[in-house]
Amino acid sequence: MSTRTFILKSDDAPSSEASVAVSLEKYRRDLNDAQFDAVTTTEGAILVVAGAGTGKTKTLTYRAAYLVESGVAPTSILLLTFTRRAAQEMLNRAAMLGDGRCASILGGTFHSYAHRLLRQYGTSIGLADNFIVLDQADSEDAIEIVRTALGFHKKEKRFPKKGTLQHIISAAANKQLPIETILDHSYPHFQSLVADIEKLAVAYQEYKRANSLLDFDDLLTRLKELLLEQPSARHKISSTLRYIMVDEYQDTNVVQAELVRLLSEVHGNVMAVGDDAQSIYSFRGANYRNILDFPKQYENCKLIKLEENYRSTERILNMTNAVINQAKEKFAKTLFTTQKLGGEYPAVVSAPDERFQSRFISQRILELREEGVPLHQVAVLMRNSRDSFDLELELRKRNLPFVKYGGQKIVEAAHIKDFVAYLKLLHNPKDALSWNRVLKLLSGIGPKTAQEVIEWIRTAEQPYRLETATVSPKYLESLRKLGDLLALLSHNVQTQPLISIAEAIYEYYKPILREQYFEDYPKREKDIENFLAIMLNYTTLQSLLADLALEPLDFSAIETKATLKDESPLTLSTIHSAKGLEWHTVFLINALDGVLPSRYSAADSAQLDEELRLLYVALTRAKNLLYISYPIICSGYGADDYFGNPSRFISNVPEEVYEKLLLVQERAAQKQLAAPKKELPPAKDDLAF
Repeated sequence: MSTRTFILKSDDAPSSEASVAVSLEKYRRDLNDAQFDAVTTTEGAILVVAGAGTGKTKTLTYRAAYLVESGVAPTSILLLTFTRRAAQEMLNRAAMLGDGRCASILGGTFHSYAHRLLRQYGTSIGLADNFIVLDQADSEDAIEIVRTALGFHKKEKRFPKKGTLQHIISAAANKQLPIETILDHSYPHFQSLVADIEKLAVAYQEYKRANSLLDFDDLLTRLKELLLEQPSARHKISSTLRYIMVDEYQDTNVVQAELVRLLSEVHGNVMAVGDDAQSIYSFRGANYRNILDFPKQYENCKLIKLEENYRSTERILNMTNAVINQAKEKFAKTLFTTQKLGGEYPAVVSAPDERFQSRFISQRILELREEGVPLHQVAVLMRNSRDSFDLELELRKRNLPFVKYGGQKIVEAAHIKDFVAYLKLLHNPKDALSWNRVLKLLSGIGPKTAQEVIEWIRTAEQPYRLETATVSPKYLESLRKLGDLLALLSHNVQTQPLISIAEAIYEYYKPILREQYFEDYPKREKDIENFLAIMLNYTTLQSLLADLALEPLDFSAIETKATLKDESPLTLSTIHSAKGLEWHTVFLINALDGVLPSRYSAADSAQLDEELRLLYVALTRAKNLLYISYPIICSGYGADDYFGNPSRFISNVPEEVYEKLLLVQERAAQKQLAAPKKELPPAKDDLAF
């Protein structure tokens, strides 16, 4: 018997040449040449290096629509993003653009897609079909159960708490590194416990397996296990897909990049979209090499660069191009614009000190508002959240509303609240709330005993004589030590410099801080030292507490009230939290060498490159105006004032691409010379620049 082959026409084939031609006309009209190339190149591996503001999302949206309009079954297209909202937004826009069937494209996060596949195929690697996914809080609780079962909660040497252990185990999973390496890099003070932490991590995995549990990281690692150990399942899954698109590829970790490779094994049609120049999340496990090595890992990979920028002015782009060109490893590209030629030069502002820097920014923001720039179109960016402490005080004085993103807010941090509570007790020894806070920091004293002491303080003639309080004798020594300190400092508060008072409190509080916040006390100590540096600007305790008390213990909370009805606040943000956003005007503060780049990165070329990319991300948020400022004289706790140097990344930029801005104090005498002879109003606290 002879055998013949009958070829079925693919349902994915274009319905007609005419339909594709109609689509092409629309795409040519709406896209630039590079975007059009990325949208219409459908076969094989493609890396789209999309510079900041070059229409990355638009390109992905149009490509999804183009594939479906060309006859590709939506369920054979997979769009992987880092947030579910991003995927849904792209698919909704694609559906509105061309074909409602785009809503049926498989879109979502790596974790959601992994969860879907593990529900279908997980039994082949021993997963129960009713496995439960733990959120972070559940994961921490499970670790606590294991920690207690192993007896580590009773160890003589302090053992990490459940939250810290969860972070360590998660980092090892995402980076595919041994726990010992994670401890070396991020938790060196726990290095002596490496064997115990490794033992706990193994026990945690066994606990999850025994109870049919998966944590967030397991969704990726167990899917990788499935695809590697079950070739038939891998082939079946990959065969159901025809196209894979991955957004923000520079933010993928080692496991995610491997999953993309395995899922595309049959068809090889992978489009990775991202910007190597915006890879700034290595601390979360993102691997910069994923995007750099993509062309090497996929045969005949096509590289497309999106370089036409639709966000920033020409002069801002000249500055950002000059910055990123310093990177040692990169895809060479030059952003350009045809939309906003010229524009004002970016300004590099050298302020005499941090207070001048804060006054300049506040004054300039007020001027911009008068010129018609809404506050919500202005952002102040910083390397570290603590860098804006002084600025927040100044914005409060000027009644400028702001919202702050990223990092810990100054008085929201528990250790700063502790420290301020001691200061408040010097100002008011009857402050019950502050007493409650500091008393509960003492060993063994809980809410009940603290309340007993506070009741005694209410009627005491000498409230600092805590050793005479009517409480259990076992607490009297620690109470005496606290009372003696406060009594001594209260006598000196009018005669001694405020910083001397604060340093004495810090010396007392430091061992308490290390006991209370053992997991990360080095970071918290640094926060307090930065707070002490801010205190150098104050001569009296009353003036400091007045500024901090503008809104009770909420002085730099999530946002402040608007001064005008319906006025949206300006934005204060760490650079990491600002990625993907844009504003009319951007101020980058404390652009100092040792801050950006961080002094901890100086000896590591890879870390230096990431610091450079962090600066690039900050600068590319600006659409019309860009100010980069730094203080010339810097104040640091535990050291004399010192000269600050601008970031080396700025110093290496050709001077012709920016202007220098020098701040000069406007003097009453200068006003008088220039004005007609008449009675003058009081001099304003303004800067001339």
